[in-house]
Amino acid sequence: MSQISEHSTALHQLSARELGAGYAARGLSPVQVASSVISRVEEREPVLNAMYAFDPREVMRQARESEARWASGRPLSALDGVPVTVKENIARKGIPMPSGTALSNPAIPAQNAPITDRILEAGAVIVGSTTMPDWGMLSSGVSSLHGISRSAWNPDWTTGGSSAGAGAAAAAGYGPLHVGTDIGGSIRLPGGWQALATLKPSAGLIPLDVPYIGRAAGPMGRSVADIALFMSILGQPDLRDYTARPYPAMDWAAELPGVRGLKVALHLDANAGDPVEPEIAAAVSAVAEVFAAAGARVQVLAPFIDQGMLDRLDGFWRTRSLADYRELPASEQAKVLDYIAAWCTDGAKFDGAQTIRNFGAIDQMQKATIAATSAYDLVISPVSPMPAFRAEQPMPNPDPHATMSHIGFTVPYNMSGQPAATVNCGFTSEGKPIGVQLSGRVGADDQVLAAASWYESQRPASAVPNWLALD
Repeated sequence: MSQISEHSTALHQLSARELGAGYAARGLSPVQVASSVISRVEEREPVLNAMYAFDPREVMRQARESEARWASGRPLSALDGVPVTVKENIARKGIPMPSGTALSNPAIPAQNAPITDRILEAGAVIVGSTTMPDWGMLSSGVSSLHGISRSAWNPDWTTGGSSAGAGAAAAAGYGPLHVGTDIGGSIRLPGGWQALATLKPSAGLIPLDVPYIGRAAGPMGRSVADIALFMSILGQPDLRDYTARPYPAMDWAAELPGVRGLKVALHLDANAGDPVEPEIAAAVSAVAEVFAAAGARVQVLAPFIDQGMLDRLDGFWRTRSLADYRELPASEQAKVLDYIAAWCTDGAKFDGAQTIRNFGAIDQMQKATIAATSAYDLVISPVSPMPAFRAEQPMPNPDPHATMSHIGFTVPYNMSGQPAATVNCGFTSEGKPIGVQLSGRVGADDQVLAAASWYESQRPASAVPNWLALD
């Protein structure tokens, strides 16, 4: 395949759609692209620390196989040869899964997760696994195993978490497509703090090999068009996920010619956690104004969860992690990040009856969220009430005994199972990205992404990330 000289120094910047079109036209080579991405990873990793398992020889092997398929006219999909990463808690056969901890003898999966199988069946090139904090219970890139993962925008800032490495990899240009997981905001928080397009999909839409209430996996990238294309691969049923739902086929190429007549809610008061900082409230309000100016019917949405729900959910998560922590011998407990050890040890203060009440917060939050949002086609809200904090800080609130104060806008949609996307909508006076969350009804993932894509095309130039500046 011929080289394209004008792209030869920036192949890692190309979108998944551009790469697919280039391969089909014989103007780009998967080997050429893989080589560029490998160089990009090697250049940025000493600072970003986003990769857990990265084997350049394996990456090139996959790329050569893809190149042969394109040369013979038999690509496996439009994503054949497109570089992809997956979070380290997504099983890849034979690759240890430490889940961000320095514990000895991490589990080694005997088979791939459904997500991994779908990616490989599509011919995409897995560049490697991305880092996460201990047990995925931090909204940062602080890990007892990996150290600190850092933002591609500024290494002094957090990546967000727990899909920490995925967020940094997407922003830095380690290929166009990345997969994270999310139980309270772990896809959307890194997305919001690193100017990414992301989707926390409807419950059971993307099959998991370890499903549980609130957990989802979803795509992360630089554009809505790319993550929509990725959904055509990821959003396929798999019997290994016993929680999967039989959703109707979705149109991942759907576009909105306009938003006139859409019922849109603007939600700026979570009524739980920290209040929204003024710069973020202003940027998110401006998104609603864009929709209103185009004919959408925008209304203010009153708070629908409360601090008690968030406290009880946090309490349940502490007790659940404490059960895992107590299974470890003392020598292994000492390897868990101090912050996580202190956080989960607080779970011991809840007796059985209180643990059941804490677990009940999930149902309460689900009922409240669906009841409050069901009348709307779209809900616009902040991703988080604050911008990115210091990379070395495990959480926005550095006190491990405090309730999670930053997930009041994201976690309700995990519990309700509704889709929620993110798009960058501005920057703070310090240059930190501001994400807007766009959520919809269960099973309306393609419509949510279409609305996100429409906003992405209409947002002011000041809200558009300059990815080239990260080079």
